Amino acid sequence: MATLGIPSNTIEILQKYHFNFQKKFGQNFLIDTHVLEKIIDAAQITKEDCVVEVGPGIGTMTQYLAESAGHVVAVEIDKALIPILQDTLSAYDNVEVMNEDILKVDLQKLVEEKNGGRPVKVVANLPYYITTPIVMGLFESRVPLQSVTIMVQKEVAERMQAGPGTKDYGALSLAVQYYASAEVVANVPPNCFIPRPNVGSAVIRLTRYSTPPVEAQDEKLMFAIIRASFNQRRKMLANGLGNAAGLSFGKEEVREALLSMGLSENIRGEAMTLSQFAQLSNLLLKERTS
Repeated sequence: MATLGIPSNTIEILQKYHFNFQKKFGQNFLIDTHVLEKIIDAAQITKEDCVVEVGPGIGTMTQYLAESAGHVVAVEIDKALIPILQDTLSAYDNVEVMNEDILKVDLQKLVEEKNGGRPVKVVANLPYYITTPIVMGLFESRVPLQSVTIMVQKEVAERMQAGPGTKDYGALSLAVQYYASAEVVANVPPNCFIPRPNVGSAVIRLTRYSTPPVEAQDEKLMFAIIRASFNQRRKMLANGLGNAAGLSFGKEEVREALLSMGLSENIRGEAMTLSQFAQLSNLLLKERTS
C-alpha cells in the first residue's frame, strides 16, 4: 500500500480519482511523513486504543493510525472521498469509515458501540473554519475522551493556550483550559500541505482533565458570563455583564461581587483567570438563589 504521506503518492491518488478540492470543506491534505509521525507520537496511540479521526481526507493520517491503533473510526463529510478511502485503506481491517458530519454524529452512541463506552482518543487535521465548534462539541458532549490531538491554524493553537492579559486570550482559551491541559507539540509550515494554505499550522494535544481545575456550581452560567465578558472586550466587566442578553445581572450586583473577591470594579474580562470567573459565577448564582 502506497504511503500517502509521500507527496507523489498523494498526487497519484488525486489524479486517479479526478478529485477536486472543496473549498467549503476547507480541505488541505498533509504531505509530510515527519509531521504524521509526530502526530501519532503526540497522541500516544497504542494497540489498546480506539481512535476517532475527524476528516480523514484521502486517508493519509488514517494509514498511520491504523498501523498503531487497535481500531480507527474515520468520520468524513465529503462523499466524493469515500471511494478513495476504500481504496487507500483496503489493506487495513481495523478501520471503519463513516460518511457523516462530525457535528451531527451521536458521539456517545459511537463510543458505546465501538469501544464499549471506554474513553477514545480523537485525532484530526481540522479545517480552520470549524475547529472551535468541533473542539467545544467534543468536550461539552461529555463523551468519554482521553485526549484530542489536532492540527489547527497556528493562531488558534496560540489562543487555546493563552493566559489572561494577552491579545490571544478569550472565551476559547478559557473553555479549553477548563476541560483539558493544552500543549503545542509541533509547528507545521504551509508547504507540508496540498493545496498549500495561506497560514501556518500547529499540532496541539488537549489532554482531558478527569475533573475540571476549578469548581463552577453552574458551568453553563460560568460560560455565559465568560462569553458576555469577551463579546465586548473593551468594556468593563460590570458594564458588559449588565448589558448582556440572557444574563439578568445588574451592574451593581456584578460590582459588589467583584469587590467581595478583592478585584477592582473596573476590571475587564481579559484580565480575569479561569478560577476568578468560576468564583464570580458562584457568587452571582448565590445572589440569584438566595
